Amino acid sequence: MQKDKKHKLSLKDGSKIGVVGGGPAGSFFTFFAYDLAKRMEISIEIDIYEIKDFKKTGPAGCNHCGGIVSESLVQMLFEDGIVLPPQVIRRGIVSYTLHVEQGTTVIDTILHEHPIASIFRGSGPLGSTQTTLQSFDEYLQELCKKKGAKIFREKVTDIEDEPDGITLVTGNSKRKYDLVVGSVGLNPKTLNLFKKIIPSFKPPKVTKTYICEYYLGSETITKHFGNSMHVFLLNLPGIKFGALIPKGVYVTLVLLGTEIDKGVIDSFLNSEAVLNCFPDGTDLKNITPCQCFPSINIGNATNPYSDRVVLIGDSASSKLYKNGIGAAYITGKAAANTAFLHGISKADFKKSFQPVCSEIDRDNLVGKLIFWVSTIIQKSMFLKKVLFQMVVNEQIKERSKREMSSLLWDTFTGSAPYKNIFLRTLNPILMASLGWNVLIEFVKSAIALIRGDSNQSGL
Repeated sequence: MQKDKKHKLSLKDGSKIGVVGGGPAGSFFTFFAYDLAKRMEISIEIDIYEIKDFKKTGPAGCNHCGGIVSESLVQMLFEDGIVLPPQVIRRGIVSYTLHVEQGTTVIDTILHEHPIASIFRGSGPLGSTQTTLQSFDEYLQELCKKKGAKIFREKVTDIEDEPDGITLVTGNSKRKYDLVVGSVGLNPKTLNLFKKIIPSFKPPKVTKTYICEYYLGSETITKHFGNSMHVFLLNLPGIKFGALIPKGVYVTLVLLGTEIDKGVIDSFLNSEAVLNCFPDGTDLKNITPCQCFPSINIGNATNPYSDRVVLIGDSASSKLYKNGIGAAYITGKAAANTAFLHGISKADFKKSFQPVCSEIDRDNLVGKLIFWVSTIIQKSMFLKKVLFQMVVNEQIKERSKREMSSLLWDTFTGSAPYKNIFLRTLNPILMASLGWNVLIEFVKSAIALIRGDSNQSGL
């Protein structure tokens, strides 16, 4: 890219910004950009390009997400003046119900004043008739419109690099901008458009996952799922994490793992722990779900920026397996801070935006270690029995002393950085408790073997 060396690339009064993608990352960037422009007393124009209409149900308005806003993100949004209204929250999640082969136990929320929110990214699954509720993405987009952003229901088909700006091309128009922000998720075609003007850019590594929505009705969901997210740590091939999330009259199934396919899905749905969550006699095969196999980010992008252009959210860095909306918030806010407080050159983004992405990427390395250990536990009946018993014992203790429950809560929700979770596992009290419980279970298993009851020993 060409750049006038006599003048620093920066936003000024009258600058125009094009945001490609109107999901959370794009909306968070826009929200903070207008706040920063007001603080700097400059006037800006922001155009958001989003082909999807988040007021619609099904694929036309869906952004393919499990739909959980962590308690830590709820708190950060609140501090920034973004309060999720009742029509956006489909259900407040106040506990996690942990399911393993050995049984079931409930883990209460850590921050009762900021419960987890279950939301839909569109206005609901295919066939939904609820018109009084609002999608999370639409709500964020409306906040941006109130601040002055324009929404274009146009697909960006090309991006042109020019000496004095970046031009976005659609089927209807060509518009030039001082800064272009890419919030396009993991869409390979659109990412390739950015790669054309950022030759050193390498998109994130991805894998497939599975999400579907089952209509069960409000009464059934309240009775069988309540305000609890049901998490499954079962020894099933290909699955790192499975969850059932209550949302109004629907329950959302999320499976995370390595290349989820029909066989993996069937093994999960046919497991006893999952079937016990539903009313007796429920045949999930006869409930036609709204389902998809979206890609998720499992590896950071390389060089997601250049002069006058920056990619954010899943297109750049996202938290491994969890809290993608939280990563969208972090990267969107960081890009806005960089653009307004430092500048819009490649050097500016490298100096002030890249460290934020790098921190997420380093944390994900720790996350990979945590999920590796989690996989070992999932495959070991003995270790899983120890873990389960520790959690059960902790539920009768003071909240501040629930070390293992707290670790599992933050691992499930993504509320805390993986590094924080890992360091907390080194707590001497937790390690002592873990050692004691391992010893107890080992003695129980040994006694069972001596009695000839090896089938129930867990060894």
